[in-house]
Amino acid sequence: MDKYGLIGYPLEHSFSEGYFNEKFQNEGIDAEYNNYEISSIEDLLEIIDTTPNLKGLNVTIPYKEQIIKYLDSLSPEAKAIGAVNVIRVDHFGNKTHLKGYNTDVIGFTKSIEPLLERYHKKALVLGTGGASKAVCYGLKSLGIETKCVSRRKNIDVLTYNDLSPKIIKEFNVIVNCTPVGMYPNVDECLPLPYEAMDNHTLLYDLLYNPNVTCFMAKGKEYGAVVKNGLEMLLLQAFASWDIWNSKENKKIGE
Repeated sequence: MDKYGLIGYPLEHSFSEGYFNEKFQNEGIDAEYNNYEISSIEDLLEIIDTTPNLKGLNVTIPYKEQIIKYLDSLSPEAKAIGAVNVIRVDHFGNKTHLKGYNTDVIGFTKSIEPLLERYHKKALVLGTGGASKAVCYGLKSLGIETKCVSRRKNIDVLTYNDLSPKIIKEFNVIVNCTPVGMYPNVDECLPLPYEAMDNHTLLYDLLYNPNVTCFMAKGKEYGAVVKNGLEMLLLQAFASWDIWNSKENKKIGE
């Protein structure tokens, strides 16, 4: 039986295990998908060593950047973004080859593009981790100027205290790439001037559990268009499956 899985911490919010195992059952695929909730990225090596039938992994917070040093190669997109959320595992005798990909950018751009209007020119990306790197890469490919927001002051990064009503009006696409508001902490909310939002504001939350986050609900009160990350999850899952089952990259180093 082929094995697949998700590595991250924590994982109680994730739908991936249920999604893939339902897919395997419905399509008669002899495979199993497991959650690997690891408190240190170093535990990845144990998973690889003790799971000989492992064919692929998804990677979620907080390891999308940390994982890279453990991989043998990267796709061009993953290399450009600097973050990985999919690993293809190939076995060659007693050697194992791990190649990293980024399907977050595929899922995100495909799901947000239909919502973009001509007046959406600039975006605030909340967070500076691996997911935000993929989001910035995707937005720029769609012609949207981006600015990251963090709790910590840094060069070319805004803090939440910097977010005036004027900035919210100018940067009217806002993407949450942080875990704030994720189950079980559903009452947590990002400190934004929501009252400056209107029907020209687009709020996109990468979270999908709960279905409507506090970030989305507060924006919607003022007329903002809102979307959660479930479609992105499904689109990147489709892309993950294609990568794991493609006939390409069968030689080490490709």
